[in-house]
Order: sequence, then C-alpha cells, then structure tokens
Amino acid sequence: MTISARLEHHLSDLGLHYSMIPHPYAATAAEVAEAAHVPGDHLAKSVLIHMEEGPMLAVVPSNQQVDLTALQSLMQKRLGLAPETEMKEVFNDCDLGAAPPVGEAYDVPTIVDDSLSGLDKIWFEGGDHTTLIEMRGRDFDKMMKDAEHGSFCCLH
Repeated sequence: MTISARLEHHLSDLGLHYSMIPHPYAATAAEVAEAAHVPGDHLAKSVLIHMEEGPMLAVVPSNQQVDLTALQSLMQKRLGLAPETEMKEVFNDCDLGAAPPVGEAYDVPTIVDDSLSGLDKIWFEGGDHTTLIEMRGRDFDKMMKDAEHGSFCCLH
C-alpha cells in the first residue's frame, strides 16, 4: 500500500487530511470502484489530455468519460487523449493507469468536472493499483481550487 512520493509531498504541503484505503488489485476505474466498494460518481479518475502547449489533466467521475468535444469547446483548443508514453513520462512515479487526479503535484494544468465539486467524500488513485486516497469533499475542493472547472463528461 503506497502512494506516489510527489502526491504525498503535495498533500503534506497543503496540510490536508486523507486516508489510504487498500483494495484488491484493479486495473480500470470501474474495477477500482467495485473492488474498493466506493460509489463510481465519488471516485475521481485522471485522463491525460494532449494539447499543442503540453499535457493537461482532466478529472472526471470514474463512471463517466471525458466528452472531448465539450472539453475542446470549453478550452477553445484542439486536443486529444495523450498516448501511454506521455502518461508514463508525466506520472513517472506511478503505475500506468493509476495516476492521481492532482495535476498540481506534477506541474500539469488541471480541469475538474463540476460533478466532483461539493461532495461529502471523494476517493482517487494514489499511484498504484491497490491503494485509494479517501478525503473529505471540502478538502478535495480546497486542493482543486486553482484548477479550472467546467462540465465536460458523459456516461460511457
């Protein structure tokens, strides 16, 4: 049960309280929600977006997907999903597919879907496929206060 060093340092710097929740190995966000017994709409997942200026992190509930058309319209930029190689490069202290939704810890601009704001509790990947971070929704909102916010997800 571990979390990425950069994430741990970032949370410590912000003074936010969190818990590490172990769960059986799960590769996809839907499997994580099921394995950890958490609601999919309260599990934040990271989607790395590729733009000409560099990567950007889009954060949506695990039971949703990024609507690239809506996000492109919101950002007024051409964008697409980042390749795995870029994901490995940006989140080099995390297992592939287990990146935390905290772009600030990785110097990556972040946009958070509005549906993740104002929740009572929220969970997210901590850098491996067997540990979730659990925190109060208001602490997550505080951590994401400098991120952009908008509505850009849809059911998949």
